[in-house]
Amino acid sequence: MRLATYNVEWFNNLFDDKGALINNSGWSGRWDVTREQQTAALGHVFKALDADAVMIIEAPDSSRKRSSVRALENFAKHFGLRTSEALAGFQNDTQQEIALLYDPDALDARHDPKADDGIPRFDGEFGMDLDIDAAPDPIRWSKPPLEIALQTKAGRALRLIGVHAKSKAPHSARNDADAIRVSIENRRKQLAQCIWLRKRVETHLAAGDDLIVLGDFNDGPGLDTYEKLFGRSGVEIVLGEDDDAQLYDPHARMALGRRVGAMPSTARFKRENGAYLQALLDYIMISLGLMADAPKWQIWHPFDHPGCYANPDLCQALLTASDHFPVVLDIAL
Repeated sequence: MRLATYNVEWFNNLFDDKGALINNSGWSGRWDVTREQQTAALGHVFKALDADAVMIIEAPDSSRKRSSVRALENFAKHFGLRTSEALAGFQNDTQQEIALLYDPDALDARHDPKADDGIPRFDGEFGMDLDIDAAPDPIRWSKPPLEIALQTKAGRALRLIGVHAKSKAPHSARNDADAIRVSIENRRKQLAQCIWLRKRVETHLAAGDDLIVLGDFNDGPGLDTYEKLFGRSGVEIVLGEDDDAQLYDPHARMALGRRVGAMPSTARFKRENGAYLQALLDYIMISLGLMADAPKWQIWHPFDHPGCYANPDLCQALLTASDHFPVVLDIAL
């Protein structure tokens, strides 16, 4: 079985309110990329992936007028993808949903949010002291994780949690000093979200569930200087430190063990000076019981993955489609 996570930048801009592809020469939201160019590139990438299920981060908007599920299913129909059904969880106000696009002939999936022992559902509120004043601060997810009960047609049951953790970028900063303040504040919130997520992970591991946590964490070991203030990244929190209750992702482990030198990356952003910054932001973490099922991870980076680089059309499609690249897990389920 092939599972993937893919953050698609400005996916929402490619659809009208009825969920139909706009697919014209207007700008998509991506720099110097039209809607028809991004749509064609995404179709190329999704067809090449040929996944059984894709956790889409920044999926099209769901609201009173719009439906992420309808838009994604129309997208799949347009390109003849076997991932013909979509599943979304709690709506949010950011126009960036979390949704699963999957092959109904390969698996069954349903939204199955949990609340356990004082740990609220992800559309709720969790009290945690962020500023060391002995008073709990209300933590909320702007994009509540998507909890899925999944069963393969062969009868294997899994739990999936799709994640889009808070960005730490100081977008609202007015000056350099304010940027420092906002960055630290955002990191506190991002870490709090990851602690909340880790508590849910622990309940599943304690129950013996096969679990996969996948998505964009906007974080990673050694990613920025503010990590030193808090001792660890959000990714490390979710992975866990107890040998018997850890999740595993080889790219995260590689980054943890290599503070200098080459590291894998899943995203590529253009900076103000025109140069590109690469970062490891997207992960597929699995419970240790799934290690017996021959898991194999790949990052479909257009320059670092040999198969993608050797295919010029796919390489260009990956660059045009999004500022993130798919992370793929092949596993014998």
